[in-house]
Amino acid sequence: MASASQVGQEGPLAGYRIIDLSRVLSGPAATMLLADQGADVIKVEPLEGDITRMMGPGHDGLTAGFLNMNRGKRSLALDLHSAAGIEVVHRLVQTADVFVQNFRPGAAAQLGLGVDVIRALKPDIIYVSISGFGDVGPYVGKRVYDPVIQALSGLTDIQADSDTGRPRMMRTVIPDKTTALTAAQAITAALLGRTRHGRGQHVELAMLDATIAYLWPEGMINFTLVEGSQEVRVGQLAQDLVFKTLDGYITAGAMSDAEWRGLCTVLEQPAWIEDPRFRTTAARFANARERIAATATILATRSSAEWLGALDQHGVPCAPILSRAEAIQHAQVVANDLIREYEHPGLGRVRQPRPAARFEGVGFDRQPLAPRLGEHNAALLAELGYSTAQIEALMQGAVITHG
Repeated sequence: MASASQVGQEGPLAGYRIIDLSRVLSGPAATMLLADQGADVIKVEPLEGDITRMMGPGHDGLTAGFLNMNRGKRSLALDLHSAAGIEVVHRLVQTADVFVQNFRPGAAAQLGLGVDVIRALKPDIIYVSISGFGDVGPYVGKRVYDPVIQALSGLTDIQADSDTGRPRMMRTVIPDKTTALTAAQAITAALLGRTRHGRGQHVELAMLDATIAYLWPEGMINFTLVEGSQEVRVGQLAQDLVFKTLDGYITAGAMSDAEWRGLCTVLEQPAWIEDPRFRTTAARFANARERIAATATILATRSSAEWLGALDQHGVPCAPILSRAEAIQHAQVVANDLIREYEHPGLGRVRQPRPAARFEGVGFDRQPLAPRLGEHNAALLAELGYSTAQIEALMQGAVITHG
């Protein structure tokens, strides 16, 4: 357990050790958040490395994709199909607080890394199993990537084209990242619980479950009341709140009555305030398609700056719609000191966001690196009591990489 002085300097999770056997995104992104908060995260990779070492610009197993999901970790590259490799993991487990894996159900147990084995080695450990669908049901053995969960969860239906009803994928991996956030929160909750009752915990998390739960508050609003649940028909699908102006695109929306009055004033449509189609929040929701189309027609007549200035003046939530390049240089993002730049020895000059959650008394001046494959093999094995000769033997036997 970390001391108060350590927390002040290193983050609230300083002193906790996490063994991360997960791959690709949902598990690695979760443990990276915990590394950002001070945890010692040891990424145990196969000898060929996590597939994300090939994602995005970069070279020699260090890429932007790998950095963005594994910054601040230490890498241990092992042959997990060898008895000697599994023995290394078993010894590492005895020093750890959390063990994370996202293999298909049953695969960890076949390797000798199932929950019963790991708990026998460290009874109070937090063992985390992340899967696509859970450990029961017809899809248990099915391979899974983010688009599969988008398709099954209803997310593609929410994104459907408002005119044709054709389902559409999100162009970012919402299920993977939602699962990562859910897993990170569950891990810290389990650690908190352990301090209260002294017991470990098996945390089980399916991407499908995390995504449907994430969508529920408004995406599944029509299915919340059992009596009267209804499918939304194509003609009822609202358009996106993307409005073309004379020189670009903006977004604007009015939820409350006061915001609606402000929007009507700006649009010079005072009759809309008392129009039965739009007079209440419920009516505006029911007639969203007509309301948004009418708004779009008017907003197309002036520049973005003119509209945004007037909308702000009348208390209507609004913003310019930015490209990604513009977003990271926007004045508010700069004021938040969100994007940091530093030199990475394998990638050159890189950008990374600082952790979104800021803790009182904890700065973030670190420059968290993405490790080379097996970079920390020798150091970690030495921490576990392996001699120089034993480490060399493991290298010669291709149980570990040369780092």
